[in-house]
Amino acid sequence: MVETLIQGGTVVTPTDTIEADVAIDGERIVAVGDSESMPEPARTIDATGSLVMPGVIDPHVHIDDMFSFDTYETATKAAALGGTTTYIDFAWQAWVGEMTDWEEPGTILEGIERKRAKAEDAVVDYGLHGAITRQDPAVFEELEAVVDAGVPSIKLFTAYEFGLENGFMDRVFDALADLDAFAVLHTEEATICDERTARFQEEGKGDPEWYPKSRPDYAEAIAADAAARMAMEAGCRYYGIHTSCRQSAEVLADYREEYGPEMLRAETCTHYTTLDDSIFEELGNLPMIAPPIRKPDDIEAMFEHLAAGTLDVVSTDHCGYTKESKQVDNWWDSKFGANALQTNLPVFHDEAVNRRGFSYPFLVRALSYNPARIFGLPGKGTLDPGTDADIVIFDPDETYTITAEDNASVADFSIYEGREVTGRVTRTFVRGELVADDGEIVADNGHGEFVERESTDWAF
Repeated sequence: MVETLIQGGTVVTPTDTIEADVAIDGERIVAVGDSESMPEPARTIDATGSLVMPGVIDPHVHIDDMFSFDTYETATKAAALGGTTTYIDFAWQAWVGEMTDWEEPGTILEGIERKRAKAEDAVVDYGLHGAITRQDPAVFEELEAVVDAGVPSIKLFTAYEFGLENGFMDRVFDALADLDAFAVLHTEEATICDERTARFQEEGKGDPEWYPKSRPDYAEAIAADAAARMAMEAGCRYYGIHTSCRQSAEVLADYREEYGPEMLRAETCTHYTTLDDSIFEELGNLPMIAPPIRKPDDIEAMFEHLAAGTLDVVSTDHCGYTKESKQVDNWWDSKFGANALQTNLPVFHDEAVNRRGFSYPFLVRALSYNPARIFGLPGKGTLDPGTDADIVIFDPDETYTITAEDNASVADFSIYEGREVTGRVTRTFVRGELVADDGEIVADNGHGEFVERESTDWAF
């Protein structure tokens, strides 16, 4: 006897699609196979005509801090409704500056404690990246403890007031290599972006169409080139987040060819695969994201590099902001970021599978399997027996129109507003518990758990 049997659906694995049932007992998947071989269930769920896929793992979100108004309750509910069963947020090393409310510096370990305390109402599971924001050598004294706390990935920035200079980053790469941890990089060449922003401010170019011109594609590529070179010289594994353009993807492809996927992995985001810079004329500051949404050719480049394997993962870079915080007179006074957790799977599925002919196993690799393998979540990202029963039932044929009225996030807009997509999440399970059912949250707050991650081999 098992608790739940998902029956009649098409199971999607990283390599295949098969007609099979999925048996769940407790928090784990216990069997995948034909109906005759399945144990007797206490509950049967009919998935006829639907896909049964591993839950989405989003390794790049911002929740309940200076870069997002969402709480863990609102963000994880948005995630569950969109088929995301685990995400990875950021544990910040506190710094004093214009972009924060902190009155004194802090540590990454304090950031981990802070985020875990905020996550008591989480509905889906979550992990954390550490984030270094200051060039303080004291950080090297805590990195081993950070990794031991289940946080083997450390984010570094090359831009903003918390950006690091190359010399300090070089030292961080050495330290992470010694710990078998890895670096997660936001790469934009700060002086180019800062100079252009200052010039546009002087010239009164505050209309949103000027925003992407303030952070050009070559600035992203220059910084990626320098950071990846330093990491490779140090023997430190490198993960390039939110790759937005052809120039940057080509830089990463060169290093990956030289050093192999066991040393370099990278992602893009759904908005870089679906939207181009005409969106600024249409929606103003609402789609202002860093790096910016680029040109139509950059969309093509993202899919070329996803197909080639240079880009392994598609994430959201979710930030929960309101229209009020975005719709200001000059783009440089607007918040950076947009919400996407609830729409990620339907939008990317519609673009990649329906419009471009990518396979369902590709979808599972980009959204579930690869992030699980890269970020040290061996119990997630597949439907293999013995793994967590994090499962999405997805109707590939239902067509609907995206609207912010459906948002569980505090965000009162969507950069995909009015977009018609075919493919809808109907049910989401997290560790065997049904958390979202036909557009409604059905689990209690607090079901989500912190997942301690391991540093794993990237040679897969």
